[in-house]
Amino acid sequence: MKNENEQVREFSHRSVLFDECMEGLNIRPDGIYLDGTAGGGGHSAGIASRLETGKLIAIDQDEAAIAAASAKLSPYGERAEVVRANFCELERVCSDLNIQAIDGLLLDLGVSSYQLDTPERGFSYNADAPLDMRMDKRRILTAWHVVNEYSEEKLKKILYEYGEERFSPAIAAAIVRARETHSIETTAELSDLIKRAMPASAREGGHHPAKRSFQAIRIEVNGELNVIEPAIRDAVKLLKKGGRIAVITFHSLEDRIVKQTFADLAKGCVCPRELPVCMCGRVPVLKQITKKPILPSAAELSENPRSRSAKLRVAEKL
Repeated sequence: MKNENEQVREFSHRSVLFDECMEGLNIRPDGIYLDGTAGGGGHSAGIASRLETGKLIAIDQDEAAIAAASAKLSPYGERAEVVRANFCELERVCSDLNIQAIDGLLLDLGVSSYQLDTPERGFSYNADAPLDMRMDKRRILTAWHVVNEYSEEKLKKILYEYGEERFSPAIAAAIVRARETHSIETTAELSDLIKRAMPASAREGGHHPAKRSFQAIRIEVNGELNVIEPAIRDAVKLLKKGGRIAVITFHSLEDRIVKQTFADLAKGCVCPRELPVCMCGRVPVLKQITKKPILPSAAELSENPRSRSAKLRVAEKL
């Protein structure tokens, strides 16, 4: 078990699209900002460094991230506060801190480099570790439960919908067959099983054969996709007029949710065109600052290859 100092030392998560996020948030020196996915504190420190009389609340559900962000933000004193919570709880966090409105929110979705690179967390198909994948160790559901207890039909659905894995039927069937004789205990065992379930042509070149399946299981364990839209809507309710929300995504499922939620909140009247006057009374509450997502520059891609799938979308409260 690592102590807090070891966690701080090892938490290495590069802040993706850093400059673009700072510009997108249009930070006011006296504003109140939330970083809903603090990670190692890189984005959080960027926001705090731009504040004078303002306040930053850095939120994360991972205890290692809390330790790392606390250390990173310590030079900013009362300008920054770290809270352990899931970003879907931002309304409660603000209520607890007596914050009625905010000037901006940043969400950096997905798994962090630290989580991937810490073998015992069970996120990586490149290491042998117990099947875990929990971002918050307080959660009960683990990857072991998903792999060993879910029905074949449910496994197939998760692998296809969350991993966009076209070989999901074969992989789900292979998992169920394997666990008839013994439970699947480790990431290496699962990774090998997935590879053997796929045709030889699908195992050559490109991404690791287990990449999509591991992504799908991780999303299921942490309920990642379920909280994105409600969190965005809660954040928009808290935003002051002119306040901004910036969201970084790392795969198409996340980006689709963010894109559609922003578009819905930016939509006005939805009455049928044949009506002479608006009856719904609906007005836009957001203005989309980024019509298309902002992508990493060539320089960032060369320095941090893991940023290649990152997309940033920014919107402003009307």
